[in-house]
Amino acid sequence: MEFSELIEKRYSVRGYKKDPIEKEKLDKILNAGILAPTGVNAQAFKIYVIDTEKHKEALEKIYPHPWFVEAPIVLCLAMAPAKSWTRPWDGKNISDIDAGIVMNHIILQATDLGIGTCFIGAFKKYAAQDLLQLDEEYEPVLFTPLGYPNDDGRNTSRKSIEELVVYK
Repeated sequence: MEFSELIEKRYSVRGYKKDPIEKEKLDKILNAGILAPTGVNAQAFKIYVIDTEKHKEALEKIYPHPWFVEAPIVLCLAMAPAKSWTRPWDGKNISDIDAGIVMNHIILQATDLGIGTCFIGAFKKYAAQDLLQLDEEYEPVLFTPLGYPNDDGRNTSRKSIEELVVYK
């Protein structure tokens, strides 16, 4: 699939089949995250692979939407800000930027394999920390269900280039 096709095909899936994700596909998806660039190549993250059936109640506390626990797997990307690069001239820690890049690699690889995802940033942090048993070093930043889509998708509109791009 051409890259332009891939990015047009990706959407936020809100309905999943229970079909399991094949190990070779899951490994390919996880490896895409590992290959993602991070500031000074710190790779200050962990990817948690959560079995939805085993942890359904805990996941429902993290993000209480029925479709979130339909997929067989939920991934959580947890970052270690103290290990992430910080710009020395203004003190900006890029942990969240790295998280977006890593999760985007994961999501695009999943899409290429026919597996649905949805960026989740609006979750309950403390419920996530409890489930994952995170210490203070790591903080959960993004989640995504991982499963074969069982919805019709959404035809969401996008603003035009003229509205969003500024040439100087």
